[in-house]
Amino acid sequence: MGRIVKQLSETTTKYYWYPGEKQEWIRAVIAIGSGGAAGALMMLLTRDSLVAVTVGCSVCLAVAGFNFGRRDAKALGGFPDLNDKAARRAAVAHTGRAAWRASVHGLGGAVAAIVVLNLPHTGWLADWLLPVVPAVVGALAHQTGMIWSQLASTVETTGPAAAPKPAAD
Repeated sequence: MGRIVKQLSETTTKYYWYPGEKQEWIRAVIAIGSGGAAGALMMLLTRDSLVAVTVGCSVCLAVAGFNFGRRDAKALGGFPDLNDKAARRAAVAHTGRAAWRASVHGLGGAVAAIVVLNLPHTGWLADWLLPVVPAVVGALAHQTGMIWSQLASTVETTGPAAAPKPAAD
C-alpha cells in the first residue's frame, strides 16, 4: 500500500492512501506509454491499423510482462519456510499477490486479443494468428523477467563436489 503525506500545518498531517507502490504505478504508465508510442510509430510507418495495434499491444504487454516476471522472481526468492503459522500467512499473502499479477497479465492479453480481432481485417493470419501475438510476447517477456532477476544471484557451496563413486557390477 502506498501513501502520500502532506503536511498541512505544524500539527496537521494528511495521508492519502492508494493501492500498490508508486514505483509500480510508474512502471505501468511506462508500459502503456511505450505500447502507445510503438503503435503510433507503426501507424505512421505502415498506415495499417491492424499492424499498429498488434505491435502496440505487444510492446505494452512485453514491458508489463517483464516487470511482472521480475516481481514474481523477487517474491519467489523471499518465499518463507512453511514451518510455523506466521510463515504460512506470509505464503498466502505472496500467493495472493502473484494470483493478482497473473490475473492482470491474463486480462491484458485477452483485451489485446479482443482489440486486435475487432479491427477491420481479412484473412486467416489476421483472424487466428495476430490476436494471439501480444499474449505470447507478454508471456515470453514474463519468463525473461524472471530469468533476468536470477542472473544476478550467486550460489555458494561449502566446498568442491565429491568425486562420483564407481558403479558396482
